[in-house]
Amino acid sequence: MLVTMNDVLLPAKKGGYGVGFFNAVNIEMARAVIETAEELQAPVMIGTAEILLPFMSLERVAEYLIPMAKKASVPVAVHYDHGLTYDGCMRALKAGFTSVMYDCSTCGYEENKARLAEMVKICHAMGVTVEGELGHVGDNEGDGRLTNPGDFYTDPATAADFVSGTGVDALAVAVGNAHGDYKFPPKLDFERIFAISNDTDIPLVLHGGSGLADDDFKRAVKKGICKINIFTDLEKAGKAGAEKALAEGAQSLTKMIPYEINAMKKVVEEKIRLFGAAGKA
Repeated sequence: MLVTMNDVLLPAKKGGYGVGFFNAVNIEMARAVIETAEELQAPVMIGTAEILLPFMSLERVAEYLIPMAKKASVPVAVHYDHGLTYDGCMRALKAGFTSVMYDCSTCGYEENKARLAEMVKICHAMGVTVEGELGHVGDNEGDGRLTNPGDFYTDPATAADFVSGTGVDALAVAVGNAHGDYKFPPKLDFERIFAISNDTDIPLVLHGGSGLADDDFKRAVKKGICKINIFTDLEKAGKAGAEKALAEGAQSLTKMIPYEINAMKKVVEEKIRLFGAAGKA
């Protein structure tokens, strides 16, 4: 069933478990996520990010994700992740996404708050939930890599003001996490997560989940993380599935598809069980 972010994250916060958000830039990825969630009777979030639109347009993603979510036997929130522009978020709303992240984290504090508050007002009027980001989660490599990530960590002292001033439904935090592949094991600031969770009392979001240790995930959820973003692990699994298909003599794209889906389903199952969401639908 198609639901909003609050429909899956508020029960997760109350129940002390996490919900996975998986980017799905093609139907095979979407099938892997939703079919696994149904098999495990787990709530799930699925969608795309603005940075991924060159690979599959927002409207094309909506054409398969929205119907698949509606037909699913478990709650599925369709989320537009890291919306960097107002216009991009408006396109997501028009396309039928039930949740958007308006990422103004590279702006100054007051501008971030003002822009997000405006987006929340619009989205809430349409029954859509909103995620914001305080601090800034960088990348592990490339132009988005931060020289001193600690300088951009979420400040617990301002988190409550930010949440009350925007009305945001979920908050992405920078606590030692980063997008993409980790070259070295990250050191998450668990006490910072706990402090922000206590001060804001809304679901917190951990970006850059691929590659974290199992114990880190479990501790993060216990401290207040309710949504964990996964893409790199899913993408790598799909690639490995395709390589296995070729190695075993697959001669066509259609014969490769089951390999790709099965490989990605293993990742989704592992994460759902690890986050504690199995059986929570």
